[in-house]
Amino acid sequence: MGAFLLRRLLQAIVVMVSVAFIAFLLFQYVGDPVVFLLGQDATPEQIRQLRADLGLDQPFFVQFWHFLVNAAQGEFGLSLRQGAKVSRLLGERFPATFELAMVAAVMALVVGVPMGVYAALKRGTFLSQLFMTVSLLGVSLPTFLIGILLILVFSVWLGWLPSFGRGDTVQIGWWSTGLLTATGWKHIILPAITLAVFQLTLIMRLVRAEMLEVLRTDYIKFAKARGLTDRAVYFGHALKNTLVPVMTITGLQLGGLIAFAIITETVFQWPGMGLLFIQAVTFADVPVMAAYLCLIALIFVTINLIVDLLYVVVDPRLRVANSGH
Repeated sequence: MGAFLLRRLLQAIVVMVSVAFIAFLLFQYVGDPVVFLLGQDATPEQIRQLRADLGLDQPFFVQFWHFLVNAAQGEFGLSLRQGAKVSRLLGERFPATFELAMVAAVMALVVGVPMGVYAALKRGTFLSQLFMTVSLLGVSLPTFLIGILLILVFSVWLGWLPSFGRGDTVQIGWWSTGLLTATGWKHIILPAITLAVFQLTLIMRLVRAEMLEVLRTDYIKFAKARGLTDRAVYFGHALKNTLVPVMTITGLQLGGLIAFAIITETVFQWPGMGLLFIQAVTFADVPVMAAYLCLIALIFVTINLIVDLLYVVVDPRLRVANSGH
C-alpha cells in the first residue's frame, strides 16, 4: 500500500509540473504583461525597469523555477484586467463553482443510480426503454443548448425560476454560500440540472451495463439457488459490486464538473471560476488563465488519487495485486 501511494504521488507531481509548464508558456506566448500593465505609451526605460522588477529579463528556466515556487504557494501575481491578486479572485469564485458542482453531482447520483438499476432489472419494459431514450438525448445534446431550453421553459414561459446569477448568499468566514437562502436554492436549480444531465445519463448507462454484467456471474446464481429473496440478491450483492466501478467514474466526473462548468456558468452568468476564466480569455488575462489551469489540474489529480485509494480499499483483488509488487 505504501509503494502504491508513493507511486501515485510521484505520478501526481509529474502531472502537476507538466501542467505548470504549459501554464507558464502562456506568459511567454499570449501577450506581453508589461504592455498590459504600462500601456502603449510607456517609455523603453519604464519597460526595462518593469521587466527587471517582474523577473522577465532572467533566463527561461529561471523564470519557470520562480513560477513553480510561487504556484506551490498559491501565488500567481496580479490580474492584468482587475489589478487584484489572482489567488483572491479565485478564492472568491471557488465557493460558487464548488457548490454548483456538488449539487449537480448529488443530482446525478440520486437520479442516475436508481434509473440504471431499474433499466437493468426491468429491461424491455416501456419505462426502461424511455430511460434509455432520454439518456441518449442527455448524451447527445450540447450543454449550452440544454441550459437555453431550461431557461426558455422555466424562466421565460413559466416564470418559476431565475435565469441568471447566484441569488442571496451567506458569508461563513471566507466561504460564501447560497445554499442557506431560499433565493440561493432557486438560482442554483437550473444551472445544476444543466450541469448534471450528462453526468446523470453517463451514470445511468454505466450502472445498467455493470448491473447486467454482475447479474450473469456465478455468485449471483448461487445466491439465488440458496433461496435468497430478489431484494437481497439485487441490492445486497449485485448493486454493491456494481457500484465499485461507478465510484471510480463518479469521482473522476466530479473533477470534470468543476472543470467543465465553464459553459454552464457562462449561460447562466453564474459567478464562479468558469465565468472568470472566460472573461480572462476574452481580455488575455494570462495570470488568471494560468492559475485556473493549475487549480483544475490540482483538483483532478487530488480526486484521482483519492479514488485510486478508495478503489484499493473497496476491491480486495487490487490490494493483493499491489502487495505483490
